Amino acid sequence: MVQDDPRTALAALAEASGTSLAALSRMLGRNAAYVQQYVRRGTPRSLEEEDVARLAAFFGVAPAILGGRAVAAMWRVPRLDVAVSAGPGAQVDDEVAVGTDLIDPSLARRLGLSPGAAAILRVKGDSMEPGLFDGDHILVDTGDRRPGPRGGVFVVRIDGATMVKRVVLRGGVPVASSDNPLSPPLPDAPVELIGRVVWQMRRPR
Repeated sequence: MVQDDPRTALAALAEASGTSLAALSRMLGRNAAYVQQYVRRGTPRSLEEEDVARLAAFFGVAPAILGGRAVAAMWRVPRLDVAVSAGPGAQVDDEVAVGTDLIDPSLARRLGLSPGAAAILRVKGDSMEPGLFDGDHILVDTGDRRPGPRGGVFVVRIDGATMVKRVVLRGGVPVASSDNPLSPPLPDAPVELIGRVVWQMRRPR
């Protein structure tokens, strides 16, 4: 059912279900005339979001039909079976999706993500401490492979090993390094950028 006016839609739903407006008011914990005054007199001008949500759940419709805010669909981001090494590097033959996680679309927009250009990976090792710890999950923007003038933290591939490292451009060439000064040196090989780390997902320590 789609109605332009949420009052008309609510009245039609109530009538179709055989539910009185007074009963709906009582369900919301309001006085018996609350929904009737809203539908027939326009008082209040709009229902509170909590009331809209309860009515929408009762009738099995989208809140937007009853005047609620439209809720954007959550983004599904693949979680890959790849532990990006924060140590000497892990050999990866392929990247297998082991599930999906949901992220809020408003967060995705703030991070500059594009649909289909993100993945969640697990950090292994301690070479990026204290910023990233072993077992952290990171959200990677696979559409961003530009370190920029200040550099950034990227998932990279060096000599066939997949790692998470800090990357800067030197003479137009990407150069990777570890944040932990005690970590071993990296292989002397070209750095292939896979994507920028844009979000860190970690339980409180």
